[in-house]
Amino acid sequence: MTKQFTYQPQGVCSRQINIVLEDDIIKSVQFVGGCSGNTQGVAKLAAGRNVDEVIEILKGTRCGPRATSCPDQLALALTAAKNS
Repeated sequence: MTKQFTYQPQGVCSRQINIVLEDDIIKSVQFVGGCSGNTQGVAKLAAGRNVDEVIEILKGTRCGPRATSCPDQLALALTAAKNS
């Protein structure tokens, strides 16, 4: 089953994360705003992987002194998408 999910990140430069899941596999991730090269790279690395695997890898990643980052926010977004 394909599911589309939109998430509003908090505490980062990115304004929105769009996710497409097919069962437990990430089909695509798109960040709106943020550091373009970094968010594109994270999105490409996540595509084709299992949701739980990516959550485990990215959760808790910090951006400098911030308590979160775009990768950490993607982990939160994937958790929310999985539980919706």
